[in-house]
Amino acid sequence: MATKFRIGYGYDVHALGIGLPLVLGGVTIPHDKGCVAHSDGDVAIHAICDALLGAAALGDIGTHFPDTSAEFKGIDSKILLSRTVALIHDRGYSIGNIDCTIAMQQPRLRPYIDSMRAAIANAAAVDIEDVSLKATTTEGLGFEGRLEGVSAAAVVTIWRYGSQR
Repeated sequence: MATKFRIGYGYDVHALGIGLPLVLGGVTIPHDKGCVAHSDGDVAIHAICDALLGAAALGDIGTHFPDTSAEFKGIDSKILLSRTVALIHDRGYSIGNIDCTIAMQQPRLRPYIDSMRAAIANAAAVDIEDVSLKATTTEGLGFEGRLEGVSAAAVVTIWRYGSQR
């Protein structure tokens, strides 16, 4: 029996607005701006969800958790990640690893990386060693550099042992 490996890629972006909570990687970070969004606006987790769904050929986050639904208004994105993982498991897949990069000029995210990795690992039901999270600035360039928004990109691997599909 063969082991089937798949790779998924996800990307998300949100505008920043004054006075909104900033939630990244499942962690609330003190800042004067937060993401303008239907849910909590966690671009890191949204990118991870899209990567997982893409790897399993299950569409995207908007297909499963539409921003037009009252059910998802203000929802904690860790719940969306847990539900996404359940969809992956229903297809017989397990997560190999998660790798995510957040691009944001301010605030500096390094002090929160370990907490974000733990929150993502917990929501995804994987070991923390299977989650990599990095933060970068854009050296003042683009919408991130102008403090207008934040973006995240994620790559994941999933696998299914004994796959005949």
